[in-house]
Parts: sequence; structure tokens; C-alpha cells
Amino acid sequence: MGPVEHTLFAFMFGLTACGLVGSAMELISGRRLAFAEPYVSPKHMLRSLVATACAGPLMFANDALDAWREGHISTLALISCGCTATIWALALGIALIDIASRAGTLLVSANL
Repeated sequence: MGPVEHTLFAFMFGLTACGLVGSAMELISGRRLAFAEPYVSPKHMLRSLVATACAGPLMFANDALDAWREGHISTLALISCGCTATIWALALGIALIDIASRAGTLLVSANL
């Protein structure tokens, strides 16, 4: 595979992971995914960090769409938010692939 295929694979991997985690969070809490309670809270910093890292692109996209519908941001700002969410999903995919690769290497070296 070339660099384009690797990049697309990492993006799709990140988008899939983000979607799975975000959907599970919505099902468990019964609320729409957003940068608000119960997902992001100053009382639970570690939980908020993990939730934001894993489902952040969907949280960001939901909040941007809400702001655009209410007229708080322009269409150009909405497009910018979409690009940011796309890059975030790509970075998430790269990080998860790296973690999985390192975990696989550790399992092989431990002869499990």
C-alpha cells in the first residue's frame, strides 16, 4: 500500500472508532453527544479527556452543526469545523493503529 491508502485507512479507522465510541456513549447516557455534561465535566477530568479523545470529532461536529443552525457561526466556520473534525479523526486513527501495533509487538515478544 502507498501513502494515500495508508492515510485513508487511518482516517477510516479513526472515524469508525469515533463512531462506535460516540454511539455507545449516546446509548448509555441517553443524551446527544456534545462538549457538555455528562460527557465533559470539570469534576471528572480523566473521564472527560478519554471521552473527548475518542469521540471528540463527533462532539465537535454536533456542536458546530447546532451553532450553525442557530446562526452563531457562518457557513465558512462550519466548513472549517468539518475540516478540523476530519483531521482529528485521522489523528485518532493514526494513534489507535500505533497503539494496536505496539500491543501486537508486545504480545509476540511475550510469546502469548
